[in-house]
Amino acid sequence: MAYFAVAARFLLLAAVGITGNPSTADAASASPVSGWRSDLDWAALTSKLSSSASLIDTSYQNVIDECGPEFSEPSPTNHALIDQPSGMCLPHKYLGWEMSWPRPSENGHLNQTFAQALTDIYVNPSDLDSFMMDPTNPSLNLPSKVLFPSVASDVVAAVNFAKKHGLEISVKNSGHSYQGASSKKNTLLLNMNRYTHYAPTGITDCDASILGTTVAEDLSTQPCLLSLAKNKSSLIRVGGGENFDKVYRAVIAANEEEGYKYHVVGGAAGTWGGLGKVASEVQPEADSSVVQLEMVLPNGVHVKFGPTEWEDASAEGFIVPRTKVVSGVCRSNPDEHDEGKWIWGRCPEDFDIDFNDLYFAVRGGGGGTWGVVTSVFLQLHDYIPFNPYLFKVGAEECSAIAPQFAEFKAKYISAPSLLNVTKEHSLACGSPDDLAFLICIGEEDVMQAWARFLDLNNSTDLAKVACLLKLAQENNEGVMESPKGWAELIMLLNTNDRFPGKVPDAPTPSPIGNLLAYVLVPQSWLDESEENIKTVLEHATNTPYYAFGGAAASGSDQANSLSQAHRNAAFMASFNDDNDYFWGNLFPQMFDVSDKTKFPPVFGSNHAGPFTSGPLKEDWTKPCPPEWTFEERREKCISFQEAIYGTERLARLEAIKKVVDPQFIFNCGNCIGNNLPEASKSQDQDDEPSPSELEPLAANPSGEPSGASSMSSFAAVTSAIALRVKQRRKAVSTLAAVWTYAYESSGSVRARATPRRLLL
Repeated sequence: MAYFAVAARFLLLAAVGITGNPSTADAASASPVSGWRSDLDWAALTSKLSSSASLIDTSYQNVIDECGPEFSEPSPTNHALIDQPSGMCLPHKYLGWEMSWPRPSENGHLNQTFAQALTDIYVNPSDLDSFMMDPTNPSLNLPSKVLFPSVASDVVAAVNFAKKHGLEISVKNSGHSYQGASSKKNTLLLNMNRYTHYAPTGITDCDASILGTTVAEDLSTQPCLLSLAKNKSSLIRVGGGENFDKVYRAVIAANEEEGYKYHVVGGAAGTWGGLGKVASEVQPEADSSVVQLEMVLPNGVHVKFGPTEWEDASAEGFIVPRTKVVSGVCRSNPDEHDEGKWIWGRCPEDFDIDFNDLYFAVRGGGGGTWGVVTSVFLQLHDYIPFNPYLFKVGAEECSAIAPQFAEFKAKYISAPSLLNVTKEHSLACGSPDDLAFLICIGEEDVMQAWARFLDLNNSTDLAKVACLLKLAQENNEGVMESPKGWAELIMLLNTNDRFPGKVPDAPTPSPIGNLLAYVLVPQSWLDESEENIKTVLEHATNTPYYAFGGAAASGSDQANSLSQAHRNAAFMASFNDDNDYFWGNLFPQMFDVSDKTKFPPVFGSNHAGPFTSGPLKEDWTKPCPPEWTFEERREKCISFQEAIYGTERLARLEAIKKVVDPQFIFNCGNCIGNNLPEASKSQDQDDEPSPSELEPLAANPSGEPSGASSMSSFAAVTSAIALRVKQRRKAVSTLAAVWTYAYESSGSVRARATPRRLLL
């Protein structure tokens, strides 16, 4: 509701002439030299753009007019936000301010405290509403110029323009970045949503007869040769602006036409960026699905690259070939808009970027910082039957045994031997961070194991066995068809009919996303004792996120920047309500902290929020104190980046960043290099070792530190925050609520109401 007050105040300010840029509607027809950086020759940029590209001025008024109303909708959806004319909307309201915190600050909140941020957001959100009413708030973090590229040449033109004039570029698809990487003030935003869509016609079935041939010089045969080397035969090309909704629907359409032969590894929501997430964010199921990348780099060169030499690594336990050499080609006619006339060939002699390093960095090193991904070839897998399960947590007879189901799920997925479940059956299943779900692909024995678990716990009541329901037609005859996959399932269960036929989003638009991060709980630590599972369930703030293990560990080509902690995790879990206990007790048990010069990777990147940090640099057993200012936290605590990648891997990524983007044109919040001092960013490259000269990274899982800090006066605040967090989590479990409500109200699941055995 505050948005209407914001609108009224902004219109008043506009009337007296103190707003700034014109509205999107005006800007679309006005000369692009108006507004932000009107001193630059924007006409020179527009003259190079394709006829379907557009460059517009934007302002906070766009956020009020286009984005604000959606947050007041009874059934808000990011599908409505993504297609707004200005391209400015974000899935969480607070993302439009630095650090997702609307309190005014002239220096990016450096002189303000983490405690104040949490108090504002969780205890006194009305204060933030008043801050959001001010369009001159210095914490606003929205770009003032947006380019909608249509073809790669538009991106090339934009990057070269930015490079010439010393501008920064931000990149956005749907804006699904909890850390706020896709929005930044004083940047030229490239909104990729209108970029060429390849997925609808992008599936390729590879011809096995090419096996044994050499990779074509233009890399045209590279995707299929690598795919066949992995014993896979199909690929899909995805454009830089296509989200998972478009990818999933393309695969569904092909499956319906050809008889369900394809499976694609993807995200849990339709509005997540289809290739941005897979190619650039830290997801264990994703990096080895990338077969070839096409990008516009910070130097303005349009390239495509991928592995051209590989070798079998099965003797070492890997299920995909080890990448030995990555090769790339450059486009020699970058101004050509027609893709059919693109010419790929050897890169210029002054092209000094190592494609091996670039391939390593882009796959796992975060999005928005290495350049602009314009398309990617993703691996498709053979279709395997889909078996989703629902625990009826809303039913009275079931709610009492919800803790038992949480324990069952943890053991089935992470300690199957305790239930006499085979590892193969266990690896078929996974779950999002919601108690109600258990999703399996392939052969499993969930119902038998559930009955056995209850029996072991002296509970043979058939009503309790029935609390776990397989969502299949045989259990809902005449009501719902058996879903063929995750996307089909959530489409069937979608109750929001505003965008029929689209894969729904989760989470839906809300004021805030994740503010902190989830811990990558090592499988090896869980294997040490059954009590460790119980410890996690007792102390974790959330239901664990089970999307790890299995081929996440064995599916690596050993040429990517995904941390080994990510690969060897059993699941992710949040310990934010018990930070002292985690750092002081669990951390040194879970991770190897023997070398105090090498902080290990601890957190998962793809769910990490803007306030994420590690413990004290001088004492890893103590959390970063919330009473400190962010400037103090930056100086004395392990950084966001180091807590995710670990000291060694971060050093290599930062070295690559300085080579790939020496001007830091792509400098998104909490991205690689974003926290480096200015002197370090501009340091002469000759003074530093090259990325390839850095110490090789260990191929084993890492371990970690501990912590305990005093928060005396802060206790009341954290208590209130814990309550609000739990209330919010309960409120946003929309899919579980839909399933449970539908079942309880009708006796079945109404039609309108990623396992870890990843096939890499």
